Amino acid sequence: MLSLLYYLVALTLCFILYLASYVAFVVCYPFDKKRVVVHTLSKWITDVIFGLPILMRRDVVGAENIDPKQPYVVTLNHNSMCDILCLYKIPLVFKWVSKREVYRIPLVGRLLLLHGDIVINRASAKEAMALVHDKGKEWLAKGASVSIFPEGTRSKDGEIHNFKAGAFILAKDAEVPILPIVLDGTKSFLNGWRINWRNRITIKILPPISADKVRDNSIKETMAEVHESMVAALAQIRENKR
Repeated sequence: MLSLLYYLVALTLCFILYLASYVAFVVCYPFDKKRVVVHTLSKWITDVIFGLPILMRRDVVGAENIDPKQPYVVTLNHNSMCDILCLYKIPLVFKWVSKREVYRIPLVGRLLLLHGDIVINRASAKEAMALVHDKGKEWLAKGASVSIFPEGTRSKDGEIHNFKAGAFILAKDAEVPILPIVLDGTKSFLNGWRINWRNRITIKILPPISADKVRDNSIKETMAEVHESMVAALAQIRENKR
């Protein structure tokens, strides 16, 4: 019963903010090239989703590693749809790279399009890579970060698996730093359809790989370094939760 009440209140508040996002997009479009206002409204939506369960925690560790004025290619591990929602806690304006199927979800899909997020068709790897590269460089040039799941799909066992090269090629070609972020606890936000009222999500921001280092190292070397640091960070988060 409590979970049903949560859904009712959360959906009502989020729908109001969703409508406000359309207004903000139209009004601010001529001068808000990064779509900061729409991003801020989405942050408020996620604050509602994670804030109504007052015992739930969404902890950010390592925020000092972010320069809010610097655009990054952000790499994250992927466990659930909550990964996208919880990242709005960090102090960056970013655009998601996400599969086409997500944009078919009612309301959610339209909101992501308002953000300017990058929609890819995973059935065509070559086409998807080209789109991420071109659109990603456009947003990075405007000062917005680009968030990518380098594994390419959700992890079934919660571990971090092999990376694809797209995020690292983009960072190298755009000459921007890579910001690795590790998420833990997003998969346990729900028990079936019921809310896990005491869920704890950790968002650990690792030191960025500088643009100079991304430029000078090979794609393989950068991928290996980021993968190793994220795997180690996830193990540390879990150890600290015991």
